[in-house]
Amino acid sequence: MSGNVTSLFRSTAAHSPSMAALARESGEAAGAGPVDFCIPCNPYFPTPAMFDELAGRLRDIITYYPSSADTITAELCSLLQLPPQCVAMGNGSTELITWIDHLLVRESLAVPVPTFGRWTDQPMETGKRVDMFPLQEAGGFALDLARYGEFVRARGTRAVVVCNPNNPDGGYLHKQALVQFMDAMADRDLVVIDESFLEFADAEAEPSVVQEAMLRPNVVVLRSLGKNFGLHGVRFGYLVANPALAGRVRAMLPKWNLNSFAEHVVFMLRDHGPEYARSLHQVRRDRLEMAAQLSALPGLTVYPSQGNFLFVRLPVGAEGTAVRDRMLTEHRVLVRECGNKIGSSSRFLRLVVRPQADVRRLVSGLEQVLYGAGREAAVPGPATGTGYSSGTAAVDRLMYETNGSGMRAITAQTAGAGAPGLAAAPSPGTGTGTGTGTSTGMPLPAAVPGPQPVPYPGPVPVPQPVPQPAPAPVPAPAAAAAYPPPFGPTPPGVPARGGLTAAQVRGTDGLESVPATGWPNAAGMGRAG
Repeated sequence: MSGNVTSLFRSTAAHSPSMAALARESGEAAGAGPVDFCIPCNPYFPTPAMFDELAGRLRDIITYYPSSADTITAELCSLLQLPPQCVAMGNGSTELITWIDHLLVRESLAVPVPTFGRWTDQPMETGKRVDMFPLQEAGGFALDLARYGEFVRARGTRAVVVCNPNNPDGGYLHKQALVQFMDAMADRDLVVIDESFLEFADAEAEPSVVQEAMLRPNVVVLRSLGKNFGLHGVRFGYLVANPALAGRVRAMLPKWNLNSFAEHVVFMLRDHGPEYARSLHQVRRDRLEMAAQLSALPGLTVYPSQGNFLFVRLPVGAEGTAVRDRMLTEHRVLVRECGNKIGSSSRFLRLVVRPQADVRRLVSGLEQVLYGAGREAAVPGPATGTGYSSGTAAVDRLMYETNGSGMRAITAQTAGAGAPGLAAAPSPGTGTGTGTGTSTGMPLPAAVPGPQPVPYPGPVPVPQPVPQPAPAPVPAPAAAAAYPPPFGPTPPGVPARGGLTAAQVRGTDGLESVPATGWPNAAGMGRAG
């Protein structure tokens, strides 16, 4: 794979380049790309027989208009045992996030970071104030809902987001705790629970809060289909809320916002529920085995995850962009380096759960890139990366010191530094190597105390849910008068006070149920039928 492929990562502000872009740049034939540990797809679904069926219908699929979104939504709801009036389907979860922002978020939105980038970037692009609640590395990136609630009230934030499991770390919140948090936030304009990866969780038999969301006036649950079904390219997802909220979003969506591929997949699903349930079960088993193998690498920290990915911290001395580039160019393995995620750094990778044959290739590549011929110290070899720096230090400084306070505070802090805006991140290539290896052009991060690698059990035939203690209750909402919003209403078309664009933050320029059918239901996912 040519070295210029890695240059594609320089132009992606908050995401990795697409597989199509990588294939074009490398000149490889379709299907001959790298082993993909970057895109969080289900590798076991659809089945080969389902792909053959889709291929046989390809001409009709791409020739004719799809049915209306109402028709496709009704079929999905009959499978998931959800009332259609409480559901809105979108052209991927990103489309729904966009409409949630435009229709339901007024002044401000709170979100823990690191997380999925659209939850920070989308509202900032429309001038909202985004209050970022930092998840602490020392605490394993776990979200404390009680402290998060206090943060929301102290900021006067009107809309609140929780991702469960969270992307990129896979952190999980139990259903009882989330329901208590939703009730504690009953005086907020909006509470969004993003369950895009929840179907891969096995911590509880019925982890979803979709049923509870439909009964509450200000709660929206976001669900993904592309991730769960292994079909990111089809672009389909859905939200669940009470009929009023779901109807507001549904009324704004174009009549044919769902494509014909999405329609054909949804109408195929009725006959493939058992295969889908087995695919989720296999991903959960692979997650345990993959975590165990990665945990055996010296100096590599693996965080517990309930998603179909693992969040890992590289050993001291290893820089993520160089590791990413060498894995791609030398071992044809694509990994997600997380230095451009707000609240993360280049010391972290997100690795998608894949079959064991692929995991062995990943582990072998990491051993060679991180340790060379020896396994005594986690020192990378000579850097052959792009020299790309995410500017994470500047982003973290913004988040901790000027969270939600706008460009005036940033300008004041950088006055006298020679340029307005965020201070530039240190240029790569100024660090020096440590240990026994040689490092040229690779900046070394300062050692930060953090949790020790979590021991994982070995592979087991069938992972069983582990009983968990009851979560601590979330404080009930205080009287509204005790938490007055810090800002008055914003005139239409004027950015909220303190609102930043995504580029500024990143330091750059630029209720009746449907009869059961045997398909896994929306609350239990993969445990019914």
